[in-house]
Amino acid sequence: MLRSLRIRDFAIISELDLEPGRGLNVFTGETGAGKSILIEALGFLLGARASTSWLRAGASRLCVEGRFDPDDFPTALREQFQVGSAPVPVRRELDASGKSRAAINGRPASSAVLSAFGEGLVDFHGQHEHQALLKPAAHLEALDAFAGLADRRAELARLHGAWATARAELDSAKMSDDERRRRIEFDRFQLQEIAAAKLRPGEEEELEADLPLLKNADRIRNVADSAYGSLYAGEGSASEALQKAVRSLEDLCRFDESLRQGRDELETARIAVDEVARRLGELRRRVGADPARLDALLGRQDELARLKKKYGATVADVLAKRDELAADLDLLENSQKRLEDLEAAAEAARRKLAAACGRMHKLRLGAAAKLAPALEKEIQVLGMPHARLCVSVEIEAGRLGATGCDEVEFLLAPNPGEPSKPLRSIASGGELSRVMLALKTVLIGGASVPVLVFDEIDAGIGGAVARCVGQRLAALGRARQILCVTHLAQVACFAPAHFHVSKETAAGRTVVRVERLDGSPRRLETVAQLLGGRAATEASRKHAQELLESSTP
Repeated sequence: MLRSLRIRDFAIISELDLEPGRGLNVFTGETGAGKSILIEALGFLLGARASTSWLRAGASRLCVEGRFDPDDFPTALREQFQVGSAPVPVRRELDASGKSRAAINGRPASSAVLSAFGEGLVDFHGQHEHQALLKPAAHLEALDAFAGLADRRAELARLHGAWATARAELDSAKMSDDERRRRIEFDRFQLQEIAAAKLRPGEEEELEADLPLLKNADRIRNVADSAYGSLYAGEGSASEALQKAVRSLEDLCRFDESLRQGRDELETARIAVDEVARRLGELRRRVGADPARLDALLGRQDELARLKKKYGATVADVLAKRDELAADLDLLENSQKRLEDLEAAAEAARRKLAAACGRMHKLRLGAAAKLAPALEKEIQVLGMPHARLCVSVEIEAGRLGATGCDEVEFLLAPNPGEPSKPLRSIASGGELSRVMLALKTVLIGGASVPVLVFDEIDAGIGGAVARCVGQRLAALGRARQILCVTHLAQVACFAPAHFHVSKETAAGRTVVRVERLDGSPRRLETVAQLLGGRAATEASRKHAQELLESSTP
């Protein structure tokens, strides 16, 4: 459960601290007082997309912090954020640039982690959510959620994607004879051009190494001759001098062994000089003016440049293009066989999808037979004692979609003797609200979400029906923590924790205040105002007193 919520500089809220209780918590107040802003702030804390429009005027950043029971944290997050037995702080900030930062138990957390945590912790139900029941797609979603078919839906989506890919490949392979002939001729021309060049891997690197030597052959030969003579050839060369010095030190070592290291170092130097001289000798033998070879290499370089301009940035790219062209040509020349293979693959994918859709249809039929009576029972509890509801599952002819082949729709007969009809054609706003609450109650029954948030989901109802809704919310509150924004006294009177939200002006700025009323004489006045409008009357106070007394467990 949510132990506490702290909000700073969020919309019209400057500073607010809230400690909701267990069970049903209701929030009342005039329209625009800030009740729904509390819900938005909680959503922001739990990973909802951030908006700089929430930033209070004049503030550089907003901040929302909540403390949650440690048992609410999934196993995957407990070790990562070192969750122990104490309430866990979750904090999220947003600055004027739109950058948000979050932390769980003092450790940085991404928005994705917050969202994953929030989805398992809080289930939000908005004030206009019942309108979704006007769309059959929402009925399909609800039935699948009730039946726990998430994995089956994912498999359907995967099979549908495979079928769509196979059809796309088949469509792209279909072409006219003229177009196929043109492509074959063009591919052959390009392949012949690349093949004629007889490219070799590593050829570019060899050219880059040989060309500088050929272009500067005379100069290289002269310098190499000079260096070779200085190091190795004739008397007085560096090699000869080092040999003499090594022999001299070898004689001296007989008298002074401390010269042994110097002798070894000179020997190492002599060996290095001999090695350099050897390499210079190889260079002298290899390098020589060869105009014909130079012209050949320059011509080859131009040829490679031309091919790279057409087919790729390197010789390796040109060779890769050759392989690609060969594969494409093979497909084109054997297109009929490929078309047959692609048609077979597409048909196989279609059959797999159709089979999966058939299995899903059977599962949905079974789930509908269980969901309908459960919903009907809840609707009757919510003030429609004679209502009848069924869940229609029909195969839509010719449809093989990512969610299957079914069209699901809730059919309602609100009064005795009336035929069942689609919700979208007969249900009033109040009836939709009750069906939605019934649906949420049934779906939540099998879920483990510990916190439920209802933002004016009781819109469009009143009187005895509102009292039924309050009773149902209170019953849900015995198993979970519920935060409910309401304008109805019949709902508010059932809450063990009643918070009144108001706004006032202080120092020229709007300030939002939240006052906990349960156990306070002001609760009677507030419930009376909900019943009678802005000002309470003796009659409304008497009615409020009766509601509060009759709603006490």
